[in-house]
Amino acid sequence: MRKWSLAAQMQVLQLLVVAVTVAGGAGLALFQAGELLTEEAAGSARAVATSVAASPDLLSALKDPNPSVRLQPYAEQVRHETGVDFITIMDPAGRRYTHPNPAQIGGRFLGTIEPALRGDAFTETYTGTLGPSVRAVAPVKAGGRVVALVSAGIKVDRVSARLREQLGWDGLIAALALAIGAGGTWLVSARLRRQTHGLGPVELARIHDHHDAVLHTVREGLLLVGEDGTLILCNDAARTLLDLPEEGQPMTPMEEGVHLVGDRVLAVDTAPSRLGTVVTVRDRTELQALTGQLDAERGFADSLRAAAHEAANRLHTVITLVELGKPEQAVAFGTAELRTAQELTDRVIGAVREPVLAALLLGKSAEAAERGVELVVDENSELGDVALDAGALVTIVGNLIDNAVEAGAGRVRVLVRSDLIRVSDDGPGLVSQAAFEKGWTTKGDGRGLGLAMVGQAVRRLGGTIEVDTDRGAVFTVRLSR
Repeated sequence: MRKWSLAAQMQVLQLLVVAVTVAGGAGLALFQAGELLTEEAAGSARAVATSVAASPDLLSALKDPNPSVRLQPYAEQVRHETGVDFITIMDPAGRRYTHPNPAQIGGRFLGTIEPALRGDAFTETYTGTLGPSVRAVAPVKAGGRVVALVSAGIKVDRVSARLREQLGWDGLIAALALAIGAGGTWLVSARLRRQTHGLGPVELARIHDHHDAVLHTVREGLLLVGEDGTLILCNDAARTLLDLPEEGQPMTPMEEGVHLVGDRVLAVDTAPSRLGTVVTVRDRTELQALTGQLDAERGFADSLRAAAHEAANRLHTVITLVELGKPEQAVAFGTAELRTAQELTDRVIGAVREPVLAALLLGKSAEAAERGVELVVDENSELGDVALDAGALVTIVGNLIDNAVEAGAGRVRVLVRSDLIRVSDDGPGLVSQAAFEKGWTTKGDGRGLGLAMVGQAVRRLGGTIEVDTDRGAVFTVRLSR
């Protein structure tokens, strides 16, 4: 039975419950019917016995020398009219005056008569000459004393016959109730089978264990949102990454893409399901930081490539001047170019001792030069060894420079200090304060993330950012010392 489906097991158990309930109800009804029929027979016998005992004709017949002559026909007539099985009239000693079997007249009454001799009518079930019967005995009083006794009774066989008739009806009703219960059980089982897909308890328990293990151990956030926008289910990772309401409560819709939530960069994917929408949330904060550092390294590599390209051009020019017999001009040209490059490197390295940020500035300088933009590191820049997140600094400075270059500026000026970062350009300026929101871009494709990440990094460092758009764009980031 353990291998049966849950629906089959529930159907069998419900059938057993229905069968036991119906059988118990039928048995109780049969028992109560027997009690009621017995009480009814006792009541009828008592009424007949009491009525006969109060008859004036009975007292008159008792004065005859042989009372049986008048009492026997009278008793039989009353017996037939009332439907009882016997009426026995006897003297106080229990000697019969009447009996359905005339041969029993004159014999001793079989049964209890003591309560009646004390003047009380009573009923009992006793086995007499006619078999077991429900009988009543009533006293016949004259002058304040008991002068005779009257007993009327109904045989138990007649009570049992009526009970058997009742049993047939009870059986029919029980069968009908059992059929209705079985039909209801089948309907419930069919619905349960559809809902559980015919799986058994062991399989359902295994599915629950697997569901619980996957839901609470996977690192990605998983959410199930109903069609009405209510949160149906979420795992621990989702609650850690998002400020979620309680299950069953409405939640803010989430679209696919990259979202900035607090100080985290989250990638959101959605997929429709039969129960609603499945939302997958992945934390890309560390990946985004590594991407920023990788961009800095790539920019530094690009600067080296550009420098190598320029060095090759300058070397070719020097060699050509030497071949043309102009060594003095060759020396002057090579010395001037080397002095310019070295001055830029010395100025950046001297002002910014954070190696990652220095490499970023040199790389962005070479990249900007290739795009016809002059990148100037302000002479007042000074950044030593401070307790600042290098990744956050790269995110702030790199994205601000990239936005200035992409804005079409001819010159970009960068000032970096321990408590201040300023990037200014002579471009058209920032046209909207919404630039710090995810998705804003001057390209109009809704995929902008740079300035939004700048705002996030500034908040993570506990700083503030100001924007001046009067002449070009000036971004001023103030950091806590």
